[in-house]
Amino acid sequence: MAQLIVRKLEEEIVKALKVRAARRGRSAEEEHREILRVALRPRPRTSLKDVLAAMPSVGEDADFERLPDYGRDVEL
Repeated sequence: MAQLIVRKLEEEIVKALKVRAARRGRSAEEEHREILRVALRPRPRTSLKDVLAAMPSVGEDADFERLPDYGRDVEL
């Protein structure tokens, strides 16, 4: 397995990593590995069709009809 060394990290980042790891019951090293896995793992692409199909129905087409716009009177 390869190793990765990250230098010049701010102390607050290291502390946040340790706190996050402790909350999950992991070592800081394992938490670092998991963060990298999640960030760099290829994600399946969702098609536009699937995204649109997953949208909830919020009304009928008539609910979104535009009212006629007759403009406004303008003084010239």
